[in-house]
Amino acid sequence: MLGRLVLEKKIEAVIFQGRWLLAPFFIGLFVAIIILLIKFTKSLYLMVLTAFTASSEETIINILTLVDTALLAGLLLIIIFSGYENFVSKLDIDDHEDRPSWMGKVGFSGLKQKLIGAIVAISAVELLKLFIHAEALTEAQIFWKIMVHLTFVISGVLFALTDYIVEKAKSH
Repeated sequence: MLGRLVLEKKIEAVIFQGRWLLAPFFIGLFVAIIILLIKFTKSLYLMVLTAFTASSEETIINILTLVDTALLAGLLLIIIFSGYENFVSKLDIDDHEDRPSWMGKVGFSGLKQKLIGAIVAISAVELLKLFIHAEALTEAQIFWKIMVHLTFVISGVLFALTDYIVEKAKSH
């Protein structure tokens, strides 16, 4: 019996330490933000170079692409902070004046809501870009892109509804 308890404690300790296997994923996502910054800077540079020669539609698409990139970078940052704090270790920066107010407070449910919200926003930006060049697409292509966007929106509403029901059940 005692040997089994010791073995169980060792297994639990290994599993608990295994959470650190997630840290490289979050570092990889941080590298992805750096890559996005490079792409953002390149797009901004090219947009500035063509500011006087680009059409209004091209300018709008370029701006929407910058917005899309910024939204994606913000989404990655939320995933990095929340995922690291929820699954690996608390970030020891409580006294920093620039610490986002949501850090340390976003659980898995909140992370899921932020994630789907960002996906819906990114999808909406992509849909705006699509409508600018709608003449280049078939009605079927436009239909399916709208359906994909609506799927994201409905998923977000269902996630929120599920969380609401769970919270209501907890309070009773």
